[in-house]
Amino acid sequence: MRLAMVRMGGVPRPVRVDAAGRRFWPIEGLPQDMAGLIAALSGGATLPEPSGEGEVLEEAMLLAPLPNPPRNLFCVGKNYHAHAKEFAGSGYDSSSTGAADAIPKAPIIFTKPFTTISGPWDDIPLVPGLDAEVDYEAELAVVIGRGGRAIPRSRAMSHVFGYTVVNDVTARDLQGVHKQWLLGKGIDGFCPMGPWIVTADELDAAAMRVSCTVNGEARQDAVTADLIFDIPTLIETISLSMALLPGDVIATGTPEGVGIGFKPPRFLRDGDVVECAIEGIGRIRNTVRKVEAAALRGAA
Repeated sequence: MRLAMVRMGGVPRPVRVDAAGRRFWPIEGLPQDMAGLIAALSGGATLPEPSGEGEVLEEAMLLAPLPNPPRNLFCVGKNYHAHAKEFAGSGYDSSSTGAADAIPKAPIIFTKPFTTISGPWDDIPLVPGLDAEVDYEAELAVVIGRGGRAIPRSRAMSHVFGYTVVNDVTARDLQGVHKQWLLGKGIDGFCPMGPWIVTADELDAAAMRVSCTVNGEARQDAVTADLIFDIPTLIETISLSMALLPGDVIATGTPEGVGIGFKPPRFLRDGDVVECAIEGIGRIRNTVRKVEAAALRGAA
């Protein structure tokens, strides 16, 4: 099952999307925010089977499928072997002293503010003063359904509602200057998400291909079987410290091929088009755009 948020008559609404991603059916009688809908469905509510031919889904209607999760997104650093090594050798990794400790011994968990979330086709903003070293990171994101605390890995997958695609956009210079990841990854609009959530029963989380292109050039290509710490381990680790909530999002890490992995680094520039795709889910496509300082002041 695919669940999306679309704009209908100027109002965001949850809908069910067909397998081809071409038609949709509005969801009635259940919460109209995605986090609330996920909580209801995970708590035993049922979604009626679609009736009729549905309505035509136009790409422009799609919003981020989970624009308002219950809190910040959980993210995982250095969770593919090849990426951990490229990051350690890039000069940007303040958590590593070199190849000897490139591969983490435990999951590295940080957060990305929910205000970073943007739609599957929205622009990636290049903000004055924060635009010198902007990088892309295609990632599989796990959406939690049934919440819980201290969840053992043996039962972790029963807490997964579904999956979506995110681009964990990062200002690498801030990552280096501040010696931590929040400010460099927490810029508004730095987490395109979508195009929808695919429920866990339709996918094998250990066998999905994650890819990214920039202006049509292949940059990242890996399978989730290459994760250092798999999804059950991540859920077990996070939930030991705090209860996971319905609608929580865990971005599982990015593969090798990010901009800092090239010599010299290849950062995003105004007009670049970044497409992140995951087999079985779909793709998001975002254009990098300069944002004028005056526009930012006006939005404050």
